[in-house]
Amino acid sequence: MHAALFLDAGPLTINGTFIVEVIAFILMILFLAKVPLPFLGIPKPVYPWLISIAEARQRAITEQLDQAEKARADAEARLKEAESKLVDARKTAETVIEGANRSGEQLRQELRQKAEAEYQRIVQNAQKDIEAERDRALQSAQDEVAGMVVAATEKVIGETLDDPRHRKLIERAIQEVASGDGRR
Repeated sequence: MHAALFLDAGPLTINGTFIVEVIAFILMILFLAKVPLPFLGIPKPVYPWLISIAEARQRAITEQLDQAEKARADAEARLKEAESKLVDARKTAETVIEGANRSGEQLRQELRQKAEAEYQRIVQNAQKDIEAERDRALQSAQDEVAGMVVAATEKVIGETLDDPRHRKLIERAIQEVASGDGRR
């Protein structure tokens, strides 16, 4: 019955092959842990060499992650700075637009005042011209009336009056009529 037990090997059955495989595995682990293999390009024992490669790779990945984190933080800082500059630019633009609107309104007011002043000057000049023309027309009318009165007086009286005296009388009469009382 003992032999049947060894012939019926299952996964947990301990037999000679299993013992040899376990011993070979332990020897291989010790060999890989203690013996360098320079002819394969491995300068030190395999396990420490694999561990150093894995640690170097881990350090490289950690560095890359740190660099990525720094790059992300730098990008966020630049984004915030750009947003801040954009806000400042918008404020500056609003200030410039406000200033332009104020300047435009002030310019409109100045132009309106200048136009009003020019209008007043033109009106005053026109009034002065009208008064001067009226005075010339009145003087011309007075001269004509005086001439007609002298001519009529000469015909009525039949003699000629001296011109300075006659003009003085006519001017006095016109002034009395102009003053409104008809008397001296």
